[in-house]
Amino acid sequence: MERESMEVDVVIVGAGPSGLSAAIRLMQLAKEKEQALSVCIVEKGSEVGAHILSGAILETKALDELLPEWLSSEAPINTEVTRDEFYYLLNEEKSIQLPNLCLPKPMHNHGNYIVSMGNVCRWLAEQAEALGVDIFPGFAAQSLIIENNRIAGIVTGDMGLNKSGEQKSSFAPGMELRGKYTLLAEGSRGHLGKEVIRQFHLDKGKSPQHYAIGFKEIWDIPPEQHREGKVVHTAGWPLSSGASGGGYLYHAEKNQVFVGLIIDLNYHNPYLNPFEEFQRMKHHPAIAATLAQGTRVCYGARAITKGGYNSLPKMDFPGGCLIGCDAGTLNFAKIKGNHTAMKSGMLAAESVFQAIQDNWSDAEFEQGLTTKLNESWLYQELHTSRNFGPTLHKFGPLVGGALNSIDQNLFRGNSPFTITDDQSDHLQTKKSDTQTPIQYPKPDGKLSFDRLSSVFLSNTNHEEDQPCHLQLMDVKIPIEVNLPLFDEPAQRYCPAGVYEIIEEGHEPKLQINAQNCIHCKTCDIKDPTQNINWVPPEGTGGPNYPNM
Repeated sequence: MERESMEVDVVIVGAGPSGLSAAIRLMQLAKEKEQALSVCIVEKGSEVGAHILSGAILETKALDELLPEWLSSEAPINTEVTRDEFYYLLNEEKSIQLPNLCLPKPMHNHGNYIVSMGNVCRWLAEQAEALGVDIFPGFAAQSLIIENNRIAGIVTGDMGLNKSGEQKSSFAPGMELRGKYTLLAEGSRGHLGKEVIRQFHLDKGKSPQHYAIGFKEIWDIPPEQHREGKVVHTAGWPLSSGASGGGYLYHAEKNQVFVGLIIDLNYHNPYLNPFEEFQRMKHHPAIAATLAQGTRVCYGARAITKGGYNSLPKMDFPGGCLIGCDAGTLNFAKIKGNHTAMKSGMLAAESVFQAIQDNWSDAEFEQGLTTKLNESWLYQELHTSRNFGPTLHKFGPLVGGALNSIDQNLFRGNSPFTITDDQSDHLQTKKSDTQTPIQYPKPDGKLSFDRLSSVFLSNTNHEEDQPCHLQLMDVKIPIEVNLPLFDEPAQRYCPAGVYEIIEEGHEPKLQINAQNCIHCKTCDIKDPTQNINWVPPEGTGGPNYPNM
């Protein structure tokens, strides 16, 4: 197929915190050295920020380095954390508040800010464009250009194909974006990131990557229930044996709160429904007291890459590198990944700029990036938090939490041992005949809701007549394997009701409602047979989060 081609110095896939920070740093260096440099970012969302979902409490460490003038600018970073509270939910009614002294130090949020990362990314995009970066929203990076075993850029997705893959009257072929270096900043479980990790064996010798699914809702609440700057975290109920995670409630500005639940995707019971667990959590008095008489205004969910240091792949590959959550730079001990994602993008930018200036070989680029990473505070953060997730997985929230407090508060993360978690999340799903079905209460329409009305609040939209972007490796597996062995968990773990088991001719069939997909990637991660491959739909498809 004849495609248009455009050549730049650096191609960046994804306008999230890491991609935008990399672009800004590249252009800053070019300006300092009075060098001409062309940088472009492709973003599959309809606009920058449309696909960004994060809690979010922002530690400004990386931003202070990247744009130190942000405090005096109009950056959407206004709500400083004023109070930290942590509750262990014993059951659906009772809880105990843990003293802050008992918590691991990385979980303290003094000096951090409650933000909408979607709005922060929109602001970062303005800074990038002011420096000369070209940003192309609405274009999905569909495939890699590989020449002589080296990444030479990407191809954007074709537009105007019908469900059968045939060209419609509106057909427009994707274009080639070629670069001397390509930075993959797709976020958690990026499909191109998966490909380069496999192609170049970047995860050799590492623990398997681990993930969670994170839910978030924005609520408008009565002023008398609002405490701007207050941060609440929870552990325990509603998650039961074999499932771990925790909830959050952040009091943002303008009488809004962000409420959510993070569930580790290594849970055992295939009957567990993460969406329903989140809906249950909101009925606990520790949460409901804040949400009562409030109005839910937005909903979303997203996978979180949380394996940390033990699972971090080699970040460079011939022709580019992985940054941010595409690599897995989140610091799980802090439950934060935005500042680390930004720093990874900045380190990559500095290495790429020097490589272009000095015409480095791929081996020299590898050495340069590795040295920068190992000498950075990013490496230090990830190394000292390496035991946090595996300890919780092995010992549970109470014992594991106590051990983590000792590790972080006494040893400062420098204990002489390393705990690893060496089984992939999807392999920890147990067969349905060994597990107990979970009965969830019906939503009340006040605190809890159904999936379809929730998806409506995510402003999700896809062109209906297009190829399905949720690809089954083998169409027989859902009914012949997953249904009898695991009661097909896709119908429960998906937070958007994409997967349904229906009857067709008195036989069960898996129906995929791809138009509901909110791009969380959970199916790609948790499917017990790894039969689902998530690829981007047409550009602009998916959620359109306004303030997430």
